[in-house]
Amino acid sequence: MSRETSYRDWHIPYHCDQLTLREARASLELLGAKQEDIPLMVQLVENPRFDLPGFDIFHGAVDIATHDCIHILLGRGLLPKDEAFVIGFTMGSTNRVTALEEHLYALISKYLYPRAYQFRDDEIRIFKDAVRLGYISDCQPLDTVPYAELLDERLCDLRRRVGLEDDLLLAYYGIEQRRHPKSRASRRLLPPSPQAPA
Repeated sequence: MSRETSYRDWHIPYHCDQLTLREARASLELLGAKQEDIPLMVQLVENPRFDLPGFDIFHGAVDIATHDCIHILLGRGLLPKDEAFVIGFTMGSTNRVTALEEHLYALISKYLYPRAYQFRDDEIRIFKDAVRLGYISDCQPLDTVPYAELLDERLCDLRRRVGLEDDLLLAYYGIEQRRHPKSRASRRLLPPSPQAPA
C-alpha cells in the first residue's frame, strides 16, 4: 500500500487471513493516526490511560496500537461505520458493559466528539449491534489480547487463538451490507459473490 493511499481506502478484508498481524500493521502504519493525533475528548473516553485508578469509564478502552490491531482482527477499515463496529465489539467482548454505559457512549460519540469523530444514527446502530455481538461471542476480551507478542501469527490463526467465530461476524457483515448498500465501509466487508449463470 502506498503512502498516497487515503485512510478511507485502507481495508484488509476478513477473508484475507493469510497475512501476519505484523504485515497488516505495517500497511496501516503508513497512514494510521498516532496517539497524539487523537483529539483529547476522544482519548478521555477511549484511552485507558485516562481511567481513574480502579475504575473503568468505558470497558474495553485501549491505546491506539491495540485499537489498530482490533481493526485488523475484525477485518474492518477506518471509516466511521468501521470505527463504530470495532469500538462496540471490543466493549461487548468484555462482557461487562451495562445498558447505561452503552447509552452514555452513544450520546458522547454523537454529540460531544469533534465533528470528524462523531457517529451518526447509522453508526450508533452498528455500535450497539457490535456491543451485542461481542457480548454473545465466546471470544477472549479483545482489549486483553497481547497483540505485541502475536505479531508473527497469521490472522486466521490469531482469530482462532482468541476465539472469534467467523460465522458470527460474517453473518452480521452480510446483514450490514444489506442495510447499508451505498456505504463503502459496509459494501467491502465480504468478497463479491460470484454471478449466477444466466
